[in-house]
Amino acid sequence: MPTITHRHQLKLKVAKALLKKMEEALNLNLSYIFGDKPRMEVAKTSFGNLIIVNGRAIAIKLDEETIPTLIFSQAISKLPKVIVDMGAIPHICNGADVMAPGIVRVEGEFGEGAITLIVDERYGKPLAIGRALMDSDRLRMIKRGRVVKNIHYVGDKIWRLIKEISR
Repeated sequence: MPTITHRHQLKLKVAKALLKKMEEALNLNLSYIFGDKPRMEVAKTSFGNLIIVNGRAIAIKLDEETIPTLIFSQAISKLPKVIVDMGAIPHICNGADVMAPGIVRVEGEFGEGAITLIVDERYGKPLAIGRALMDSDRLRMIKRGRVVKNIHYVGDKIWRLIKEISR
């Protein structure tokens, strides 16, 4: 089980600056979502820094990149989507990358390296957040191979830690 090695609250000025950077990266008005005086914490873990705003774990900073967590619905709803068939779900939820044969369709336009949301075809539930290994046009045409690298998925160490914090 992943653990938090250090957790601290950020000063308001630092929190606002970090939210501003995240707003630009996510193309989302976070001030509107969290208000003018957000209570922001950073929880250091063995795999990255978890960013917690007003008690919600909204993002994870892995190396130099900040990605939204699967529970931050306002942010992930803006991401381009890769819809997978029901047979791909158990593999993706065990950390496997998305393979071309499992893709039903792609919604949105994106370039290689873009952050994408992987959802199931039946219910549209978020399964994972991944990095596209090719642009959306090529992804729609390809029939074989890996197409999206799985970064954060339902049931992974980030997910379990968020659930632990939420209790």
